[in-house]
Amino acid sequence: MKLHAPRASAIRAALAALLLLLAPSLSQAAGLLIADGGFGGVLEIEEHAVRVTINNGIAVTEVDQVFRNTENRQVEALYTFPVPKSASIANFSMWIGGKEMVGEVVEKQRARQIYDSYKQKRRDPGLLEQTDYKTFEMRIFPIGPGAAQRVRVTYYQELDFDADWATYVYPLATVTRRDVDSRTTGRFALTLDARSEVPLVELGSPSHPDAFAVARFEPGYLQASLETAEGDLARDVVLAYRASRPHTGVDVITSRQAGEDGFFALSLTAGEELAGSSGGMDYVFVLDVSGSMARDGKLSLSQDSIGAFVETLGPEDRFELITFNVQARRLFGQLRAVDETSRARARSFLGSQQARGGTVLNPALTAAYRYGDPDRTLNVVVLSDGMTEQSERAALLRLIRERPAGARVFAVGVGNEVDRPLLRRLAQDAGGLAAFLSRGDDFARQAQAFRRKLQHPVATNLAIRFEGDRVHDVEPPVLPNLYHGMPVRLYGRYRGSGPVKATLTADIGGRTLTREVEVALPKADGGNPEIERMWAWHRVQRLLSEADRNGSRDAVVAEIVRLGEGFSIATEYTSFLVLENDAEFRRWKIERRNALRVTRDREQQARLREELAALRRVAATEAAGRSEPAAPTGAAPGAGARPTPSAGAPSTPPRASRSWDIDFGGEGGGGAFDPLSGALALGLAGAVWAARRRRSPVAPRS
Repeated sequence: MKLHAPRASAIRAALAALLLLLAPSLSQAAGLLIADGGFGGVLEIEEHAVRVTINNGIAVTEVDQVFRNTENRQVEALYTFPVPKSASIANFSMWIGGKEMVGEVVEKQRARQIYDSYKQKRRDPGLLEQTDYKTFEMRIFPIGPGAAQRVRVTYYQELDFDADWATYVYPLATVTRRDVDSRTTGRFALTLDARSEVPLVELGSPSHPDAFAVARFEPGYLQASLETAEGDLARDVVLAYRASRPHTGVDVITSRQAGEDGFFALSLTAGEELAGSSGGMDYVFVLDVSGSMARDGKLSLSQDSIGAFVETLGPEDRFELITFNVQARRLFGQLRAVDETSRARARSFLGSQQARGGTVLNPALTAAYRYGDPDRTLNVVVLSDGMTEQSERAALLRLIRERPAGARVFAVGVGNEVDRPLLRRLAQDAGGLAAFLSRGDDFARQAQAFRRKLQHPVATNLAIRFEGDRVHDVEPPVLPNLYHGMPVRLYGRYRGSGPVKATLTADIGGRTLTREVEVALPKADGGNPEIERMWAWHRVQRLLSEADRNGSRDAVVAEIVRLGEGFSIATEYTSFLVLENDAEFRRWKIERRNALRVTRDREQQARLREELAALRRVAATEAAGRSEPAAPTGAAPGAGARPTPSAGAPSTPPRASRSWDIDFGGEGGGGAFDPLSGALALGLAGAVWAARRRRSPVAPRS
């Protein structure tokens, strides 16, 4: 991998600007931590190691890289890498004099000023900053002639679930210049541990199906690992696991430090008993064919995805295809029933598309809305990289809110270079949801899972309210709709301890249902520190979304800076800064808050890894005593209690989590939400019965 050093400040600034302009057109997707500054010096990636720990759907990714300067002069390292989906950068460290120096989050302009002041003295600073909605840059100076430099970046992210499948993507498919080598010269390794209160059924890699070794150690713990002597960094690594949730359930995990308010994450998941079909529906696929979709194979990926989706439609469904760049073009001019003739015309129409021109989504959405039928659900599915002109975004968000009754908008982001915040706002404002496609994923499975959610909405106008004032700062304040196979997550903070009454309301089939449940909030729990940053990240994203809807961010910048510095989150307004030693942080009056947070988090994560190691030892001992081979990874988890750690294994604190599975088979139910779930099931059955009607094809209203 190549990386160039600056010759002069003006040249560096100009080339950096040029790199940002060229990177989207030259990259294959959007990779992570690929060293390529484009400034004339050469660095090689000697080692690239990734460790991923997934705890109840929240992934902690720790990336270690070692690179060497092959020049006989000092260089400045510049990395450009994408913001991973729903990710919060939680730490940036670099090794100085053989010692790890943990970075601190500082207001962005101040961080850059401090970094530049050290460069003039040729001393060791590091800077990680978010340059736009999708890109981070990491700068390190100086790297001496022939010297090696080690860096570590940690980020947290909340995984999306589709039909009980959670997908993790490690974005590697980046070549910011076509003349650079995308392989490390040394070791590349990725290890993933997935732990869940809900039993895990299987784990695999759509992108590297034969490269990973996968093992099950108990029903709630799976592991996958990949290691190569020379790693190809030109393909995304995609891993997916399936959790078995046959019944509607609730999971609550908490985190609380002594003397501080606690944090909680609550997940509500619809089970198979609520998976009634909503009957025939109408679909309008709106495909972006602008020039930006020509990059990285995004247009062909979208064409294949729509084709897979159309193949899943049933005889009661109707559909239309609309393409857009600076204008909208319709395939049929009306909603057509699904049969082999209409499918063939759709395949031909999709195959004829070429990417060119600008991106103007408004006319295409307006055209799609005209297909609304008051007696049927209209699903508008937009596939785009989200590169809508800035001047049109306010008008676009307003158009979304003015959609006709019965219409939902679903935004599918294509590639890793997607304007994710914009697509999320589009879907949330339209009562739909957002999804994202990676080239390494299984888009046929994605299409089936996405349609399943559209067919099986469980609840709308969902709300959870807590009694009294002990629970506060809940994110999001307004919950999205509950879809089958996709849990609704709620984060919040709490004071005190003990049970608190929560009231849940939901609309099903025209009925509003209300039920109560008690949620236990512990006095202390250090086992899930990642949810603290996820709470803060969600709050930052909501503030930015609301500000963008209002047309100005001025009123929220101070709060975003406070959250970024307080919870160690790199944002568009805060950056990570690494200095040579603790004395230099004191000189700039920068508190070592992240150093303390990282120490605490690593202690808890080490305890979790020890617990997982104990489970692996138990599994190895049991396997050695069996005469028959172990069950394959994809087999259903067996019944029975969780294995007990072997003697001598370190003790770990109990994880503060509670899970409820709902039983509809008998009186009294099997969990705290049983009365509510029974009512949800009855309401859904009524909604399904009412939705089963057939209509003739509908042309768009003029």
